[in-house]
Amino acid sequence: MTRSGGHEVDMVQVARRVLQENGFEPDFPPGLEATIPAHDPQETARDMSDLPWSSIDNEDSRDLDQVEVAERLPDGSIRVLIGIADVDAFAPRKSAVDRAAWTNTCSLYTGVHTFPMLPEVLSTNRTSLLADGRDRLVVVTEMVVLKDGSLDDTKTAVYVARLINHAKLVYERVGAWLEGVSGAQVPETRIADQLKLQDEAARRLRALRHQHGALDLETIEAHPIMQDGKVVSLEVQHKNRARELIEDLMIAANGATARLLEKLDRSSIRRVVAKPKRWDRIIELAQSLGTTLPAEPSAKALNDFLAKRRVADPARFADLSLSIVKLLGPGEYQLQRATDPDIGHFGLAVEDYAHSTAPNRRYPDLITQRLLKAVANKEPAPYSDDDLAALASHCTERENAARKVERTMRKVAAAQLLSSRIGETFDSIVTGATEKGVFVRLLNPPAEGRVVRGEQGLDVGDAVRVKLIDTVIERGFVDFARA
Repeated sequence: MTRSGGHEVDMVQVARRVLQENGFEPDFPPGLEATIPAHDPQETARDMSDLPWSSIDNEDSRDLDQVEVAERLPDGSIRVLIGIADVDAFAPRKSAVDRAAWTNTCSLYTGVHTFPMLPEVLSTNRTSLLADGRDRLVVVTEMVVLKDGSLDDTKTAVYVARLINHAKLVYERVGAWLEGVSGAQVPETRIADQLKLQDEAARRLRALRHQHGALDLETIEAHPIMQDGKVVSLEVQHKNRARELIEDLMIAANGATARLLEKLDRSSIRRVVAKPKRWDRIIELAQSLGTTLPAEPSAKALNDFLAKRRVADPARFADLSLSIVKLLGPGEYQLQRATDPDIGHFGLAVEDYAHSTAPNRRYPDLITQRLLKAVANKEPAPYSDDDLAALASHCTERENAARKVERTMRKVAAAQLLSSRIGETFDSIVTGATEKGVFVRLLNPPAEGRVVRGEQGLDVGDAVRVKLIDTVIERGFVDFARA
């Protein structure tokens, strides 16, 4: 609990209200867990439990979607296997759990409480790839990373398997070890060897994507730290080598599965980020920092600019990254027929991209999993093109709403944290400038709010000093005046 205007504020209840205002259901239908089979499905699956699988995630994560293992091949290429939790086995299409997952389409992380897409008996237990010694059903994406960082698509395969996660690892500890930080905890030898090989594969993949223009961004995402129901600070997660490892392998898997479906003449849902509509503003930002970008959007030119700025001004690079992310605009899901031209993902510099690696948390990934299992089992496609088009539209709309929920809850947390600092001034950067208003993020603490006085002429990327004039915790209102 925390106080606002002389009364107690229950932050979890605020989160529930914000969900409902944005069309989400904070609770599952009564009796839903009773519809889940008591015993694991008896699917035909390869036994791969003896391989040294491991996962890397946040310290407190319980909804583990993927595990990895790798093998060096005689020609120097690296075979990488990504095991993705077989959620479809427990939540088949049109089941009660599937209908409930379709409602929200994603897990909602509000900072003060997590509202999972699936009942926790699944997402943090039976479909979670926990390192508890029990075998789990997975859908494996097998791919071969060549020396130049490309994938040998002729060797991409998808199949159902059973495995055991032998080590639940944590980003920060693995990252410190990979980066050679003195005193970093060393994983068990077999897992350590695996991580080195996976890191090598990931670095190959990353190097090639950057040659093609993948954007190397580092945005600041602040998460509230709670104590006795009160926000006591905002914590920022920074990139490290372990996070990059997982990011690179998942991007590769999402591309490999997209191309596999296309090769087999199967329709799918693609994750698309078109060329940025506000490229003109990106050009202006680059010019203000001494760089000229081409008139037409170019991911390669933009990433070269970002790489130079990371070296020239590392302290402000996250602020620049945030501005670029805002100007690129959000992605969306689209129906992709095998014969359709590829729109691609501008920020990742890839032409083929289908979300497939987080079915515990994202409904589009569960849809893709069903498409892949149909291929693996030589069955007809489970969805028509019309089905996929409707699902893509629904998932995009819900994702946009989810971003609004999470943005609002970041503001609620910020309002609580700043409520005792009315009248103070802060350095900030403009993160949004629309007909709805001008929004800024403070440099310290990394809190967001709206400029309600003196906002004229401000645009995304501008540095501005602001004075805090009001907060309303329940509504997430943090109001500033231009100082």
